[in-house]
Amino acid sequence: QVQLVESGGGLVQAGGSLRLSCAASGSIISVNAMGWYRQAPGKQRELVAVITSGKDTTYADPVKGRFAISRDNAKNTVYLQVNSLKPEDTAVYYCNAECVIGGGIKVRYWGQGTQVTVSS
Repeated sequence: QVQLVESGGGLVQAGGSLRLSCAASGSIISVNAMGWYRQAPGKQRELVAVITSGKDTTYADPVKGRFAISRDNAKNTVYLQVNSLKPEDTAVYYCNAECVIGGGIKVRYWGQGTQVTVSS
């Protein structure tokens, strides 16, 4: 069994910051790419940022320059520092990770989601 456990969401005023965390645990051999997605009410889930095991990063255009993704490979943990928050950043943020489990099988897992609400 593999679990992704997120933390760090909350209510913040526009212009504020938060730090989201997501830790992968369980029967994991290794973790490849890890990422953050978000889903606002009435909208489809969208990519926010991705980081490879080699720490190469990719960001969605709306968050470039404001969000920063990082990871601690020893802890199988990914972070998302979100700065200069805007009301349109309000969404449930989901962690995603491609984990290598027994037999070398690669499986993508999702966290349960953490709510980020930005007030104007």
